[in-house]
Amino acid sequence: MKREDVLISPAEMGRQRDFTQRLRQRSEGLGRRPLAMVDTFGCQQNVADSQRIMGMLRDMGYGFTEDPGAADVIVINTCAIRENAEKRVYGLLGRLTHAKAASPEQVICLCGCMAQQQAVADRVRSSYRHVDLVFGPQALWKFPELLWEVYTRRRRVFSIEDEHGAIAEGMPVVRESRVKAWVSIMYGCNNFCSYCIVPYVRGRERSRDPQAILEEVRQLVEEGYKDITLLGQNVNSYGRDLEIGMDFADLLTAINEIPGDYYIRFMTSHPKDATDKLFDTMARCSHVAKQLHLPVQSGNDRVLQAMNRRYTREKYLGQVAYARSVMPELVLTSDIIIGFPGETEAEAMDTVSLIEQVRYDALFTFIYSPRPGTPAAALPDPAGRAEKQLWFDRLLEAQNRISAEIHQGYVGKTVRVLVDAESGDARWPLQSRTEGGRLVHLAGPKEAVGQFVQAKVLDSNTWALFGEIVPSEN
Repeated sequence: MKREDVLISPAEMGRQRDFTQRLRQRSEGLGRRPLAMVDTFGCQQNVADSQRIMGMLRDMGYGFTEDPGAADVIVINTCAIRENAEKRVYGLLGRLTHAKAASPEQVICLCGCMAQQQAVADRVRSSYRHVDLVFGPQALWKFPELLWEVYTRRRRVFSIEDEHGAIAEGMPVVRESRVKAWVSIMYGCNNFCSYCIVPYVRGRERSRDPQAILEEVRQLVEEGYKDITLLGQNVNSYGRDLEIGMDFADLLTAINEIPGDYYIRFMTSHPKDATDKLFDTMARCSHVAKQLHLPVQSGNDRVLQAMNRRYTREKYLGQVAYARSVMPELVLTSDIIIGFPGETEAEAMDTVSLIEQVRYDALFTFIYSPRPGTPAAALPDPAGRAEKQLWFDRLLEAQNRISAEIHQGYVGKTVRVLVDAESGDARWPLQSRTEGGRLVHLAGPKEAVGQFVQAKVLDSNTWALFGEIVPSEN
């Protein structure tokens, strides 16, 4: 891909703002403020995409609601990673027939990774005729134009062209939190793990200009955001398409120079591209949280090869050992897939032995879900669901024990936390996070939200810590 083919021009973005203004005039002509509902499934990148959709809707004059019956526009931002997420989306679409019947002028939009698949678009076209607009991630930047077309042409609109993807700077954003923020640094994926649909629906890797990223982070810090997460399907690939000699570790170094009191996190980091330079940079940079999400997926080399992960168990363990040698306080999490096609019980237990050896703080665990169109979906899979569930239960039993043991080690200690929200729990009214991202349910005044405080950990369980704010000596 040529860089000029990736960047959406300022003129084209200006054209989208023209459509936004037309839609705003339409909204003002209604005599009331129209409402939009945005429902998000899937990963943090989808959350970041939804925040941009909300930003565009806000500029079009819409307010927001969580009631589908009250919404003039409903946007469902979908995930294609697992079958269960798709089933939930189809269930929601089915239920929305009632809202549409009650309000025929309501516009229902389906977007995101699931919407980019031709089979999904065909199913929606034929079986969910109340859906007015379908568009994939590559078309997100032209949402104003697509919505305008729905309103003015009075017909259904589908925008799921097989595009390489683009970078569109300057889209408005609505951030639900005033404490935490997502910043996309790149889009797409070149890895083609055999089980994953993402490269087919989000296009090839493309990096944002570092100056645009730095300016966005700088503005967030100036606005008071204190927990900023950099997003990419594989952040370790950042910069390869820019040809300016800047890699992800260099970007972290540049961001770290922005003055302020804040943490920088990132996800997701692919082991095949994780380097000692990255770990050294994390250790050196005071703003970079000592937290690493490094998905291993399997602890067996044959399965890793079948997954097209391009590293071995030995290499992965070596990375973990080096990262912990330069960051002894490192909090480490990972993703695991159990029951990959052809996996045996012995191979699944290799994964259990890996987590016993690594001792992750927490895991995101899944039983393999076939994705049509991926190489893995065509592989023979003799093990049944019930057998895979037994392997999965053994994995969870081991990890839950390890997490509980690690969390117990916090009890009695005083740790620095960022209070990011009220919880609604009378006993533990605040929610906070350690630098390593551990959840701490906290007793303290609501005025602490948005602040770094010292907290004494009083108790723990498998999933969280419990504590109280330590009064400042000042």
